[in-house]
Amino acid sequence: MNGVRTLLVALLLLGPITVRAQDDPPDEPEANPARPTVSTPATLTPVGYLQFENGVLYATDSPEFSKRLGISQVTKLSINERIEVLALFEPFTHSRGAAVSGNRPGEVFAGMQAVVLPGKKKRPTISGQYLRRLYASPAPELDLGTFVQSAAILLSDDLGGFHFDVNAIVTEQQDDKTKVRRAQFAQTLSISHPLGKFTVSAEVWHFAQPLTHGYAVGNLWAASYPVRKNLIIDAGFDHGFTGTSTHWEEFAGCTYLLPHRLWRQRNSSH
Repeated sequence: MNGVRTLLVALLLLGPITVRAQDDPPDEPEANPARPTVSTPATLTPVGYLQFENGVLYATDSPEFSKRLGISQVTKLSINERIEVLALFEPFTHSRGAAVSGNRPGEVFAGMQAVVLPGKKKRPTISGQYLRRLYASPAPELDLGTFVQSAAILLSDDLGGFHFDVNAIVTEQQDDKTKVRRAQFAQTLSISHPLGKFTVSAEVWHFAQPLTHGYAVGNLWAASYPVRKNLIIDAGFDHGFTGTSTHWEEFAGCTYLLPHRLWRQRNSSH
């Protein structure tokens, strides 16, 4: 527990030191992180650049476990201004006080995100996202549960100096023992605002728990810092309010946009 808290403080303190050592080149692409909030932005990553979102999350006091540590990795690539492909991994989890304790690999998902309505002036960006599970892990899950597939409508907008990300999500959950499948509905709202070089985010979220006839509600607070345009570090915590929620989660991580385009940009001139 103390090690995780030390990591959070170190990431926040090292950001200002690192950024003074090196300035951004004028043509360096800018990362578009989805972490550390539950909400996903409707906007896409820069076209042709690989983006990696890496993090560690430590959770305590959940109906499925007493303690859980997980390392996550999300890889994204926008193939044009409207379409982005993504893959989600959890290469390592460690849990205690669960039916399946110990070290296990987490689940693997892949999918795509498509911009339905590009943002322009006062018009928000609206996107759709679809994810499919490729590998089901025996490791215990957080209060959000796991799913076979999911679909979401994502909305992002800027208003009065604040940035808003709103998600409406529906997933298909399955009981591995009975093979019963149920629809899960969820809503998230994330609001962020710059505070000097930092960006502070506050979020509320609600996830139904159809297999246990409950629901999870939580509140998240986080801060992020741009070490460079293409490297952003973050840290924060999440608190669940209901009896079936994970009570506390602490997390830290970074988003890195590889500064080399995978293919040449089309020349619009004739």
